[in-house]
Amino acid sequence: MIDPLTALAGIQSAISMVKKAAGVAQDLSSLAPMIGKLFDAKSVATKAMLQAKQSGKSSNMGTALQIEMALEQARAFEEELKMLFMQTGKVDVWNKIKARQAQMDLADAKEISALRYAEKKAKEKEQEQLEIGLALGALFFLGFIVFVGIYELMEFCKTSRCGR
Repeated sequence: MIDPLTALAGIQSAISMVKKAAGVAQDLSSLAPMIGKLFDAKSVATKAMLQAKQSGKSSNMGTALQIEMALEQARAFEEELKMLFMQTGKVDVWNKIKARQAQMDLADAKEISALRYAEKKAKEKEQEQLEIGLALGALFFLGFIVFVGIYELMEFCKTSRCGR
């Protein structure tokens, strides 16, 4: 599980780092690595927030709230970043970045879907194997009971008169 407080600190430090670098950067391309780190931190924080919300613990809800606020701060900063691209005449670059992000998000969603499908199939296979094992165990037990019954009948017929 992702530590929510670490995720929160990561996104806040990434935002401050990009803002400081934006003040001294010569062009937008020199900011690319830091902007990448910002969006990586945003992704980690989003995952941490979802895990905290799903856990249902009241203490995690406070953490989820903090992370949600940090994500809102990141969204606002993303708008500032968009304006920075627009002011420098790089709107086409921003649009390409957003299009690539959409493609990557779609690929991630497909990958997650495929993983869930594989997990579902693995569970179904495991359940099927369990059912086969139980059926074989029951069949073996039934065969054993029949064998013991026939053996006891034969022993009884040796000592008594069974239809002879």
